[in-house]
Amino acid sequence: MTKTLRLILGDQLNSNHSWYKQIDTNITYIMLEVMQEQAYVMHHVQKILAFFGAMRNFAYQLQKKGHQVIYIKLDDEHNQQDFEKNLQRIIEQQQITRFEYQLPDEYRLDEQLKSICQKLAIETAYADTEHFLTERFDVKNFFGDKKRYLMENFYRYMREKLHILMQGDEPVGDRWNFDADNRKKYDGKVPLEEPIQYHHDVSELKALVDQMGVKYFGNVDAANLEWPLSRQEALKSLDYFCEHLLPHFGTYEDAMLQDHISLFHSRMSFAQNSKLISPAEVVSRVLIYYNQHQDEISLAQVEGYIRQVVGWREFMRGVYWAQMPGYEEKNFFNHQTPLPHWFWDGKTRMNCLNKCIGQSLNHAWAHHIQRLMVIGNFALLAGLHPDEVDAWYLGVYVDAIQWVEITNTRGMSQFADGGFIASKPYVATAAYINKMSDYCKHCHYDYKTKHGERACPYNSLYWNFFDRNAEKLQGNPRIGMAYLTLKKMKPDEKQKIMEQAESYLDRLNEL
Repeated sequence: MTKTLRLILGDQLNSNHSWYKQIDTNITYIMLEVMQEQAYVMHHVQKILAFFGAMRNFAYQLQKKGHQVIYIKLDDEHNQQDFEKNLQRIIEQQQITRFEYQLPDEYRLDEQLKSICQKLAIETAYADTEHFLTERFDVKNFFGDKKRYLMENFYRYMREKLHILMQGDEPVGDRWNFDADNRKKYDGKVPLEEPIQYHHDVSELKALVDQMGVKYFGNVDAANLEWPLSRQEALKSLDYFCEHLLPHFGTYEDAMLQDHISLFHSRMSFAQNSKLISPAEVVSRVLIYYNQHQDEISLAQVEGYIRQVVGWREFMRGVYWAQMPGYEEKNFFNHQTPLPHWFWDGKTRMNCLNKCIGQSLNHAWAHHIQRLMVIGNFALLAGLHPDEVDAWYLGVYVDAIQWVEITNTRGMSQFADGGFIASKPYVATAAYINKMSDYCKHCHYDYKTKHGERACPYNSLYWNFFDRNAEKLQGNPRIGMAYLTLKKMKPDEKQKIMEQAESYLDRLNEL
């Protein structure tokens, strides 16, 4: 008789997985809270508590349905704090004859589990997570030997393949992409909705994490953890998004406000990345709601959201598996500067960074423009080391798992891959931040000036970035205008801008 042990990782909380269709007393599921996963990067405290809370609820739901579950808590007496040691002990104790796991989404865990299986003297097997809309290497196979992957091409392929927003072979509305319509500053014309929040008392979990000496950063109200920790809550969040936020999502998806953290964003990334809910379910619900409310919701709102889920999310995962393990060492500009101290406390006089980093530390979340065009933009302009930028992004956000974090951070945001994902560096002066937010109105610095005592650092750092990287970038046709402007600058004006930038680069911690 075969006795099977099946491992479930913390981001594999898919209750619809085929594993769970039948109750079998010869199959035992194992879930582990281990220091190994707390130590590979320093995490935001809310991220740790959200994953532990969701894992414990998932284990409880499996047991309630009649499945055999072993759940090893962080402080369990026999916890070896490592996947391999814990699995070996349980396999011996339970006289397990077969070990199975779902394919991990992180390269390091994929390698570790392959290594564990090679050492075990029993049968081993793996299964797909049954979550994504693509297989691991679909993106790699789609682009073949191309030196650059263009997301738009893959997105259109996915739309056609899955027949999403299509009329025959053509896109609904005769356009694939409504991005140009979705770049508006919030103008107050429609009322803002508060994001849906949950109120989980995780005080005991927080005490456990502290007792075990887990190193973390960020802030939390342990009596009111706001993230969805169950499938039921994930589905509730999806309904809330469709009913309250989707009608204006696309229009204001790039907008930022200092007194409202999310505007019309769904904040469902944790639920999706922990697999409490699948992209297929999200897309299906959004499309059904749109079809029922076309008089209230324009196509641009829906296409903007679909592009993020069907296009960008699947694309980034595919890039990850096409490029790992070498991707985590890419440093195209050879940036070496360490993170300023205010990445850990938000205490900078640059109001946009004060608000975006402060929000990240307080809520373990920021939307894509805050991540890309405020924090990431500054990191690239200041020449911060991509290893440190990666570690910060991977740790600070509740939804950050390496497959989605590193491709967005090291690739799109920091251009450390030399343009494999992005056709140009995503950098901008303060004019962009002022255009898309209200941050600049409340800032110590003047967004309109390039040099002088209170000149916004983004402005001089922007021109310094292009000047110092001319050899690597001036041949790029998408940024020819920047170099044309630099060339036309009066020598004394350019000198003042470069001196201002160097002054700021020498004292990043004081900005």
